[in-house]
Amino acid sequence: MNDKRLRTFLVHVEDVPGVLNRVTSLFRRRGYNIDSLTVGRTGKDGVSRMTIVMEADDDSARRIEANLYKLVNVLRVDDATAKATVIRELALIKVRADASSRPAIMQICEVFRARVVDVGPDALVCEITGTADKLAGLMGVLEPFGIVEMVRTGAVAMVRSAESDEPPVAASISDRPKSAA
Repeated sequence: MNDKRLRTFLVHVEDVPGVLNRVTSLFRRRGYNIDSLTVGRTGKDGVSRMTIVMEADDDSARRIEANLYKLVNVLRVDDATAKATVIRELALIKVRADASSRPAIMQICEVFRARVVDVGPDALVCEITGTADKLAGLMGVLEPFGIVEMVRTGAVAMVRSAESDEPPVAASISDRPKSAA
């Protein structure tokens, strides 16, 4: 049975205008919802990396990967779902904190290895990095104090190991695999 589950795609793309639109339009046209999307520069000039988390079964994941390779500016696609990966998110959480509740909130942040990055007279902002479960855990414990605002980055992922089964990121379009069907 092909059950749907969260899939993590690592997509290396040329760092040019319009790439993000083309990638997200592919998902929209196919009727897939993106659960999380992060984009950032890599260590190689002219190459950006997208981490896309979506729900799909095995067949749909293979089709998405093949369709991503058809996009002009896509250099490499890696479905990291079944691989050993390090996945992290960042969240900023603004919590109601008066003088009496502030020490308790700061202690909770310390337990979760979160940092308090801003303190005001009636609220504070904490920053936490970790797995989605860790972020949810902190939010659950802070909820009784009153979460005023919260923002998350979405997942970034990296396959574990010093060695990669993938070739180095292609320097040009001509170095891309011809087809991923």
